Amino acid sequence: MVRVPVLRLGKVAAHKGAAHASAGSAFPVKPAVADVNPPASPWIGKSAAAQRTEKAGLAALRSDVTLDLVLPPVTHRRLRNKAPHKDRLTWTRFLTNSLRLADTALVASAVFAGVVLNFDEMALAAGSPAQSKHLMMGLILGVVWLAALEVYRTRDPKVLGVGPEEYKRVLSASFRVFGFLGIVAVVFRLEAVSSFVLVSLPLGLVALTGSRWGFRRWLSHEKSRGRCLSRAIVVGEPQDVRYVIKQINRKSGAAYDILGACLPGARRGTVLAVDHLRVPVLSSIYGVAHTVRQTGANAVIVAGPVPGGNQFIQELGWRLEESAAELVLAATLTNVAGPRIHWRPVEGLPLMHVDIPHYSGGKHTLKRLMDIAVSAVALLVLAPVLLFLAAIVRADSPGPVLFKQERIGKQGTTFQMLKFRSMVVDAEAHLEALSSQDEGSGVLFKIRGDPRITRCGKWMRKYSLDELPQFWNVLMGNMSLVGPRPPLSREVSGYERHTHRRLLIKPGITGLWQINGRSDLPWDEAVRLDLYYVENWSIAGDLMIMWRTFRAMTRPSGAY
Repeated sequence: MVRVPVLRLGKVAAHKGAAHASAGSAFPVKPAVADVNPPASPWIGKSAAAQRTEKAGLAALRSDVTLDLVLPPVTHRRLRNKAPHKDRLTWTRFLTNSLRLADTALVASAVFAGVVLNFDEMALAAGSPAQSKHLMMGLILGVVWLAALEVYRTRDPKVLGVGPEEYKRVLSASFRVFGFLGIVAVVFRLEAVSSFVLVSLPLGLVALTGSRWGFRRWLSHEKSRGRCLSRAIVVGEPQDVRYVIKQINRKSGAAYDILGACLPGARRGTVLAVDHLRVPVLSSIYGVAHTVRQTGANAVIVAGPVPGGNQFIQELGWRLEESAAELVLAATLTNVAGPRIHWRPVEGLPLMHVDIPHYSGGKHTLKRLMDIAVSAVALLVLAPVLLFLAAIVRADSPGPVLFKQERIGKQGTTFQMLKFRSMVVDAEAHLEALSSQDEGSGVLFKIRGDPRITRCGKWMRKYSLDELPQFWNVLMGNMSLVGPRPPLSREVSGYERHTHRRLLIKPGITGLWQINGRSDLPWDEAVRLDLYYVENWSIAGDLMIMWRTFRAMTRPSGAY
């Protein structure tokens, strides 16, 4: 979500730390007054006239930045109602406090269940010393469990509603507490611990992760409506800023509300075109701190390299201390998932290690075992459904029930992919005649309202029911449950060089392309998602994609 703010900038008194700025600072400072856009540092390589022009915010228009003809020019009057910084603090405080109360209630319930449901052979008589010791142990366990959830920062706003890190912290804190409980029980020969391990631990884990999922759903709903967002300004070169804003706006539940951009040598009152959006340019990169104070931004996102390099980023962090805004650095290393990235400090130098993707080994064996188990169970459980759909296809139009088509699999091998027939028998013969109506992107051929689709094929395609026979392909080893889209040979012949990396692993019944728009995806985005999956897949990620696929089938989009 991108909002277009009306920004009025002016001169402000220099902050207290200005006197301590070094002579070589990337942010030149005047003793009495700090201008919104200080002149460029000498290392930029600009002439003095160009520096004065940039200082005035009147730099020449860049080819990728256009003059805003919709909004009035930015004036130098202050905002009457300064955007409050408490907006983000309000919802984060509400969310963390609500989670804290929910965690307390759930942990107390799980421990109480462990106290009541005792599986030890010796019954705890009411009022006996053993029962008192058992109650005390439960009380200590509850306090330590809640303390661990606090110490492991399971309610950190930075991880709430984003990725699996929140769940990992909950699980890690819980397992460590019960591991410590087991050690204490062995050392001090404590009895009646099994009920806590067998009852409190599983019950607590299910309840805690379930509550986090519920809060995450609520937070995602609020963000999709433009609430509970961090107000952010993106800083950097136009192409980097454009990429970051595209990625943030790609998902409706993104964490940031983009207020505008700060570009090197930018002119106030201009806009940066990002797809169909017109993102206002708020200042040059040297007026970021002042712009943050004026707009009430909560975060500054540095998109890639900026003039001044590390010195600029370091001093920007110092200047943002007054406004308590976050400094976020967008990594230039794209399409690499978090688990492949490891930080290792060496002599004070933080080094980032990126694991090389592997296309064989134990993880792939585990994936194959999961494919066999799930596909076999699915074929048995869905057998009545498959027979019912087969009867419908047979009665709907003449021709075979199953449609067999040659597809390209792992390492370029071919196989016969199975689907319920959703088109007329001679559909391939009409392909050339319909080529002028092709709406697909890249090498894909797609037509909305394709006249070759049968009556039952329309709703079968909508809900992906025509793809159920592909469980047989998975069982036979030609496909996987999750993977890149299985391509046709004519599509592979039109691949660019890097696109062939999609063939390094088996194609899947579902994948990132399936849950991110399917046929509505642009070709380059579909390729990016497939390549991302090829290099970064995991078992946990596969389970998440399968769950999201089930949800996408109930609310189909881009299926035709």
